[in-house]
Amino acid sequence: MQFFDDLATRIDRVDSVVSVGLDPDPSRLPPSVADADLPRWAFNRRIIDATHEHAAAYKPNVAFYEDADGWRALRETIAYAHGKDVPVVLDAKRGDIGNTARQYAQLLDDADAITVNPYLGQDSLQPFLSRADKGVFVLARTSNPGGSDVQDLELADGDRVFERVAELAASWNEHGNVALVVGATAPEELEAVRELVPSLPFLVPGVGAQGGDAEAAVEFGLADGVGLVNSSRGIIFAGEGEKRWAAAAGSAAKRLKRRLNEFR
Repeated sequence: MQFFDDLATRIDRVDSVVSVGLDPDPSRLPPSVADADLPRWAFNRRIIDATHEHAAAYKPNVAFYEDADGWRALRETIAYAHGKDVPVVLDAKRGDIGNTARQYAQLLDDADAITVNPYLGQDSLQPFLSRADKGVFVLARTSNPGGSDVQDLELADGDRVFERVAELAASWNEHGNVALVVGATAPEELEAVRELVPSLPFLVPGVGAQGGDAEAAVEFGLADGVGLVNSSRGIIFAGEGEKRWAAAAGSAAKRLKRRLNEFR
């Protein structure tokens, strides 16, 4: 099955579009996992145990794993999530050409989907797009304040850069495996992208710690009920400094699921 078929099944099973970002910042890990052989893996395992009933997907950001122990922790995390029947989207934002792109695409040997950067054009993404069974989330309008510096620039024909990216991504969807990353912190632009590409699912970051618009994330982020709304710090560090930090993460994931389901 293609990734988005599997994701639709998962969404229906747990009645949730919540993506839990697994970004285990080493400086914020609780003492109870700090002495483990792989602290980030020990932390993620507890988070997954506490949140999997409410998670449509997990989204590890590879920046938190790019060292020898980190890659081991990431592989263990992906395998454990799969053991709970939860798909994994790698937040890698890869995009390069030739052999480099093909090397980056090997990340999909373990994960189910990946985020990619379209700045170098279609050929830089072809090694990802050609993996028909894997999801490819193309950055269109990101949730950070500086995203407007480039993404909102107006082209000669009046389109903005993020709108052109959305249209290009739709044209690259030969295998039905393309989606977009569109942040919840700019709801008007989220709506604009949805009008341009009515059939592409979105991964919508920014609802948690960044304070994005939950209603807009659901209204415009889902295509035929399929899409993801991500929260990372707002879930995994909801109980920071508490003894029951994992339980607090589970409660935060449950609350977000209920909040988003009000608008589904």
